[in-house]
Amino acid sequence: MMNFETHITFDDVLLVPQYSDIKSRSEVTLTSELSEGMELRVPIISAPMDTVCGRLMATRLAEFGALGIVHRYNTIETQTTIVAEASDGGLKNVGAAIGITGDYIERAAALIDAGATTLCLDVAHGDHVLMHVGAHNIIDKFGDKAHIMAGNIATYTGALALAQLGVDSIRVGIGGGSICSTRIQTGHGMPTLASVFECVQVKEKFPDLKIVADGGIKTSGDMVKALAAGADFVMVGSLLAGTAEAPGEIVYKDGEKYKSYRGMASKDAQMDWRGKTSSLEGVATVIPYKGQVFPVLSGLENGIRSGLSYSGARNLQELRENARFIRQTASGLAESNTHIMWRY
Repeated sequence: MMNFETHITFDDVLLVPQYSDIKSRSEVTLTSELSEGMELRVPIISAPMDTVCGRLMATRLAEFGALGIVHRYNTIETQTTIVAEASDGGLKNVGAAIGITGDYIERAAALIDAGATTLCLDVAHGDHVLMHVGAHNIIDKFGDKAHIMAGNIATYTGALALAQLGVDSIRVGIGGGSICSTRIQTGHGMPTLASVFECVQVKEKFPDLKIVADGGIKTSGDMVKALAAGADFVMVGSLLAGTAEAPGEIVYKDGEKYKSYRGMASKDAQMDWRGKTSSLEGVATVIPYKGQVFPVLSGLENGIRSGLSYSGARNLQELRENARFIRQTASGLAESNTHIMWRY
């Protein structure tokens, strides 16, 4: 008989409030180093999706002190132009996604020439022989020219294998995205927070490795939980989608404004970028238009700062050292949400 392990994700836990002498959120710093000489003011990275990060989003995120990863579902010329147009603004950190087969070496070289400071090896299942070969080749050719991010993985062994290859950061999380259907289609995945807890243990052997929590992050509170669990950064898609800077036109439905948001393994996305479909592990939808992205980012930043202050932490390292997690029941989760409307 099999032994089944129980794993947790964001809604299963809370952080215990602790004594704090922080008198203002301005005392809290969220600065985090991606690589030597590459620092982000806030630990927020965009998902490399065609309805999340194009030129405008990459530009605004860099201006805010976050990092945009320009999606790879276009030609080399188109992607390098997007990156170059953000480097021409004098911005320091702009990332770009690449694959692990086909033209990925040529694409990586062109993107670095265009000014990309981060290369994201963007694969749904990163604990795979092709990822290992691709990562080895990219690190060998470009490891001294850009920050190399790889993923996605969900387990300690998957993270360890990529760390041993020499990647700088790892995207952690499989199947947790709001438009991802991997767990439904394949039966595989792990709760994202559980994956973070497991994968950060690799840092005991590789202390310079950065962990990027990716998937299932719905609020600034979820961001705080991921960072408290040991993640160095959080990657988000739906929280940035629907803004003015996200690629895509505004559409109207019943008089309200919306923008498209889709998984890159959805039928719509696959047909657009390669003219055919294979395994469908995502969906396409529309989400309400949110306006400019800066207020969205400011709200997330303020939420994270408040989260650190509740644990008496002035920076992310102190948060990880001070954090105390507890489990909550379904009733606890209901109490955690705003629930006055349920009474009427």
